[in-house]
Parts: sequence; structure tokens; C-alpha cells
Amino acid sequence: MDRFVSNFTNRLDAKGRVSIPASFRAVLARDGFEGVYAHPSLSMEAVDCGGHALLREIDALLERYPSYSEERDVYSTALLGTSEILKVDPEGRVILTESVKAAAGISGELTFVGQGYKFQIWEPGRFRAHLDEAKSRVRDLRKLLGARAQGAATPSPPGARE
Repeated sequence: MDRFVSNFTNRLDAKGRVSIPASFRAVLARDGFEGVYAHPSLSMEAVDCGGHALLREIDALLERYPSYSEERDVYSTALLGTSEILKVDPEGRVILTESVKAAAGISGELTFVGQGYKFQIWEPGRFRAHLDEAKSRVRDLRKLLGARAQGAATPSPPGARE
């Protein structure tokens, strides 16, 4: 597997370390990234994390904008200027910095959430609320897309105006 999938809740130890889920460590190892690249999420109270695949996504986003443009500057600042590389110890643990914990509102427990090319770190209660909202939005989108597909497949009655 070369994608981050599933979610796991772990506790910070007395030294502020947390074990990265084994399946996530395996993805990072296959990716060849030493450590964990981390930056505050642009849209959530969470931290985006990953390796080379995440950095490629960031590079692809930045390349959409001309060098020295305002858009590229703000994205570079938000994604690269606030990033950290967390070192993974031999037992697969990282020490979360104060800025990482603050970005996600973490104090004791945290939830790792796989998102394919990256994973996020969340405060568990915030993640549960986000997951409930995400499920609700997906149900609404599926209804909307189903209605659109059904409307496209159903021919209009004769004389109907479009």
C-alpha cells in the first residue's frame, strides 16, 4: 500500500512523543522520506503530514502560479513557511512541537487520519465532529449527483422547455 488510509487514535507520552501508526510508517518508508513533513492545514484545525508525495502536491500547486506572484507567495508562506520536519525515532515515534499541537488543538490524545497522499493529525473530538459533517455532506452530494444523473438519463417530456 502506498497510500495513507484509515484512522488511529494514540496518546502522547510523558515526553510529548506519539507513535505513528505502523501502516503510516510503512508508507513513509516506501516514499523514502526521512521524518514527517508537517504544516498546519489550510482549511481545518488539523495538521497535514506526509513525505515526498505531499511535497510533490505542494510543488504542483505552487507551479500553477508565476514566480513572484502574490498567489504563489501566499501559498508558499502558508505551506512551506509554516512547515516542520518531525524526526522519527527508532521506535516510530515523533515529538510533536508546540506549534503542531497548537495548530490542531492537541493536548493528550490525537487522531491520525489517512487521506491518500497525506495524513492529518487531529484532536480526537474535533475529528469526530469533522467526520460526522463529512459523512453528512457526502450523503447530500450523492443525492445531488444521483438527481443530476437521473435527470440526464430521463428524457424531457415532449414540449418541455429546458
